[in-house]
Amino acid sequence: MGDAGMEANISPPDNAAQQDSLFSMTDVFLISLITGLFTYWFLFRKKKEEVPDLPKIQSVAAPVRDSSFIEKMKKTGRNIVVFYGSQTGTAEEFANRLSKDAHRYGLRGMAADPEEYDLSDLSRLSEIDKSLAVFCMATYGEGDPTDNAQDFYDWLQEADADLSGLRFAVFGLGNKTYEHFNAMGKYVDKRLEELGAQRIFELGLGDDDGNLEEDFITWREQFWPAVCEHFGVEATGEESSIRQYELVLQTDVNMNKVYTGEMGRLKSYENQKPPFDAKNPFLAQVTENRKLNEGGERHLMHLELDISNSKIRYESGDHVAVYPANDSSLVNQIGEILGTDLDTIMSLNNLDEESNKKHPFPCPTSYRTALTYYLDITNPPRTNVLYELAQYATDAGEQERLRKMASSAAEGKALYLSWVVEARRNILAILQDMPSLRPPIDHLCELLPRLQARYYSIASSSKVHPNAIHICAVTVEYETKTGRLNKGVATNWLKNKVPDENGSNSRVPMYIRKSQFRLPFKPSTPVIMIGPGTGIAPFIGFIQERAWLKQQGKEVGETVLYYGCRHEREDYLYREELARFRQEGVLTQLNVAFSRDQAEKVYVQHLLKKNKENIWKLVNEGNAHIYVCGDARNMARDVQNTFYEIVAEFGNMGQPQAVDYVKKLMTKGRYSLDVWS
Repeated sequence: MGDAGMEANISPPDNAAQQDSLFSMTDVFLISLITGLFTYWFLFRKKKEEVPDLPKIQSVAAPVRDSSFIEKMKKTGRNIVVFYGSQTGTAEEFANRLSKDAHRYGLRGMAADPEEYDLSDLSRLSEIDKSLAVFCMATYGEGDPTDNAQDFYDWLQEADADLSGLRFAVFGLGNKTYEHFNAMGKYVDKRLEELGAQRIFELGLGDDDGNLEEDFITWREQFWPAVCEHFGVEATGEESSIRQYELVLQTDVNMNKVYTGEMGRLKSYENQKPPFDAKNPFLAQVTENRKLNEGGERHLMHLELDISNSKIRYESGDHVAVYPANDSSLVNQIGEILGTDLDTIMSLNNLDEESNKKHPFPCPTSYRTALTYYLDITNPPRTNVLYELAQYATDAGEQERLRKMASSAAEGKALYLSWVVEARRNILAILQDMPSLRPPIDHLCELLPRLQARYYSIASSSKVHPNAIHICAVTVEYETKTGRLNKGVATNWLKNKVPDENGSNSRVPMYIRKSQFRLPFKPSTPVIMIGPGTGIAPFIGFIQERAWLKQQGKEVGETVLYYGCRHEREDYLYREELARFRQEGVLTQLNVAFSRDQAEKVYVQHLLKKNKENIWKLVNEGNAHIYVCGDARNMARDVQNTFYEIVAEFGNMGQPQAVDYVKKLMTKGRYSLDVWS
């Protein structure tokens, strides 16, 4: 713009003189250009002609071939592939168990991550004799596919492939407390049939709110006979213990090549490089850790993680995933019981050299590191772990008990439910209660599932806190039926993350998981937020963002919060912040239910009913968006039923029409859930 202004100020005589000069300069320039181009063409034309011969077709095709599970199955003699869509590792574990089962029937199986392969190859599976594709598909959140199954889901939606030669079966992993129970398993089963594939056994629906392990075993014990009948094969014998990994002790090892808790790249915690994700978490410094409640037995806390210079971006409503560490006292006790030097450096190497999964966790590492950072030692072990461990019990009674709990007999299932699941016995408790059970620690490490990241709704807005992520959490601690004190892994680990100057003890490996839990696009749209307890977390971020938008001069619609806690004087979280937002007019309504401050319990759904006319007006006339965060089993269901009642009453509808109305709000993104069970 400055240059244009200068040209406008040139006087006419000077302008004419410059024009003459310009023409002569232009002539010289054009002649030089033409000469240069001709010289370049003459000297270098042969090299240019050779360029098209340089690319090799093979280099383009190679990655496609590498991602073909068909080629891998042919090469390794497999005929059953078990794909898993897994967020917490359970579906992957089930897939591994099914693939190992195959050998009992004279078949060979492989577990496969759909993210690593080209699933359009399903149409070619019939090229392999007695071939079968099994899908263990977990549903995440509100009917969503897991992260590693997203591409597969997208392909299924768009595919017009002919899968008429494909034989398949599906086992879904879900939770009945959620609105869209087992949505992913149901969709995969239905869609494969639509594309012409042949279902050889009925869809299995596992319920994590009940007994997911029992659901899987029940389905599995009927699935294999159906496979035998279809292919005309028979079981070759009883289940047998087959090691998948071999132990290699590292006696003379360079400690710089030993994993010390990293999730992916060796030394990634010492030399951090973005982008940060599940395989490359960012080590965030804890800058604040304060107790939120003023009384009561529980410990509710607010943490702030510093993400400066990480290039991490988040939106209000997203989740932060943190990788916790197991309690060192539990790790030490396992080492003592098994008489092991936990600082021994070892590797567990896959005996199947063709497998993409070379180790069950990053190797080489020490037993201490594996039990601290990589393995789940606090959840009750599944039946397949008990079955494999039984061989190491020297007492006949203990061995029989373990085998019975791992069996599909009704008596065995009942014993597993009462002695392991309901008693919340973890691997340490089982070792303590069965003195003759002393497995080799390397086999135990092979059998235990991976320690998973924990997800928390972010309690801040990136508009207000671009370099920090806030977490609101309650420590989990309870006494089991055996009198043991069990503690939640992540919350107790976070509780001890106290800010310090050098920061070595206050760093948290984390990454962001994007969510669909989003504020309306238009700030003027009213919002109704319902979040008792720590369910208030995302709404602190929402309110911060609405306050920021208001400061920017935007028109912000009504911001209504329904919050609940046990006692006003004990666990009213963020009381001062909410009072300030209310005073500033950002929070237009603050409705708080103190459930135990009176004889009759009062919950958020009771306050919704009390204000039902206002609720209906906001939803029906104001096109308000509704957000629910917290407990899925009771609160979310009760709140949803309350909305059915309000819609039926003020919309003059019957119950079915009211239900349909609310479901349509969900479809349109106007009724969103961020819940857990």
